[in-house]
Amino acid sequence: MRVAHVVRQYLPSIGGMEEVVRSLAQHQLKSGLQPYIITLNKVFRDTENVLPSSEVIDGVPVYRLPYYGSERYPITPSVLSHIKQADIVHVHGIDFFYDFLALTSVIHRKPLIASTHGGFFHTSFASSLKKIYFNTITRASSLAYKSIVSTSENDGALFRQIISLPKLSVIENGVDIVKFNNAASPTKQPTLLYFGRWSSNKGLLKAIDVLAELIKTDPVTEWQFIITGREYDLDKTTLSEYATAKGVLHRLKIVSNPSTDEIKTLINQASYFICLSAHEGFGIAPIEAMSAGLYPLLSNIPPFKRLVDQTNIGVIFENPNPSVIAKHISGIHQDITIDHDDLMKAVIPYSWEGVGNAYQNQYSQIVGGI
Repeated sequence: MRVAHVVRQYLPSIGGMEEVVRSLAQHQLKSGLQPYIITLNKVFRDTENVLPSSEVIDGVPVYRLPYYGSERYPITPSVLSHIKQADIVHVHGIDFFYDFLALTSVIHRKPLIASTHGGFFHTSFASSLKKIYFNTITRASSLAYKSIVSTSENDGALFRQIISLPKLSVIENGVDIVKFNNAASPTKQPTLLYFGRWSSNKGLLKAIDVLAELIKTDPVTEWQFIITGREYDLDKTTLSEYATAKGVLHRLKIVSNPSTDEIKTLINQASYFICLSAHEGFGIAPIEAMSAGLYPLLSNIPPFKRLVDQTNIGVIFENPNPSVIAKHISGIHQDITIDHDDLMKAVIPYSWEGVGNAYQNQYSQIVGGI
């Protein structure tokens, strides 16, 4: 079965959706399916560089298409010519591709499945207009899809407002728990680490505030903070300037656009993963961090609370005040023993084996039911 994964950003872009698609495609390749990726030819926030129109990454063909318009709604009609060879088209995210492939379904006649990945509600930008769009255009586009998969319980509750069962199901994202397996420092270090996209909703500036408070309230401990990942609406200059203003640049290491091996090297210097996100569709990075042996320090949002509740490991900061968070972290560092085996065992249920099989069952039902 040839599966076309349509996603607006893919490698070398780094992010949650990109990682999900990469891992799903890898699982499908090993299972005997023939996945390929259709994506855009530029990484957002680095639009000066045009990526190759095609290449093979980890055995999976990747086709990159030019687009016009904004990154919020990149217009790419040429997608139609790249789905001709597919037996099923899997759209990731709710964007132009989702609407356009629905609108043209009578032309291409390919069975469509979509994964929500949080929809387009990750930020408060134009929230009123988004709600109107969601209840009109998104609702209408959904009619063309054979199946729509919510990638979290939060998404499920949201999309049940416009999509009825059994078309809508929930398959929570799988996570690559092998990539960073046991990479954290073997001895407990007073070092916080964040990896992932540097977007404003991730709470990176607040995390720097927490570092400043840690240095102030716990001067004996040599606290460090490592930020690594892909620049987005925050960049290295912005983070450095903010840390300089807070007087903590000497305790902060910032590494932009790292390779997987570089991230593993940085993880080996740390014991804690910190993410103070305002919102997440699912929250892959904390699970990856736990698989590495990093203890999770997380903001009080539903996906993170669910992770901590299910694994019984980690801390949710109910009080968002950086000073309160810093005192809490200092106490944790004094009191807890970090057991890598416990952390790695706790995230086994999030592996891709069950998730990949659930998607494959969906494909079989859809293609078999045509």
